[in-house]
Amino acid sequence: MSTEQDSTKRKSKVERVIATYELDGFSDQLARRWTAPEDSDSLRELADLMNQKVLDAALREAGAEVLDGEVENMYTLLTDDDTTEGMRVQAENSLQSEGVDVEQLQSDFVSHQAIYTYLTKVRGVSKEKNSGDRIDNVVNSIQKLRGRLTAVIERSLDSLRNTEKIRLGEFDVFIDTQVYCRDCGKQYEVIQLLKDGGCGCEDQVQSE
Repeated sequence: MSTEQDSTKRKSKVERVIATYELDGFSDQLARRWTAPEDSDSLRELADLMNQKVLDAALREAGAEVLDGEVENMYTLLTDDDTTEGMRVQAENSLQSEGVDVEQLQSDFVSHQAIYTYLTKVRGVSKEKNSGDRIDNVVNSIQKLRGRLTAVIERSLDSLRNTEKIRLGEFDVFIDTQVYCRDCGKQYEVIQLLKDGGCGCEDQVQSE
């Protein structure tokens, strides 16, 4: 085996995918977004971002016209647990019709563990943890998850309505997550609970 081949073999998956899809400058973007002092991205969010860039590159390499929002929607259909099997197969067929090797594409998708290994072992990046920032990060993560869940529900309802599986007029989707504290017996909206720094247990104890 040549030195060049041996060097390629030792590269991490993230490095290989970045090189294969010519994602110039993306390695620096990964490190910067993970260590940002405010509103940093989680490893899962970074993996999703990279995989969407891979999907975008694959479509453009195949000569497909990529519309705004199409990559994000297609990626969700390919990977989201809430996507039905029929919708996923339809998305795969659509990619194949554009000339994309779907099997190769999906094998090139990276996991959040691969991102972590790349950032910490290859790039030598460390992430400082701050308790105040962690609350903000949790709030941001919940809000992003709500956005994804809302989009999945809206898309699924639209599909069922358009195929006349259900009857439904114009609609809005609301995601409400409540936390019940067994100690003080009160219920709180999760985002407000986090922003308030907790529930009223301590105040209740002091008043007693």
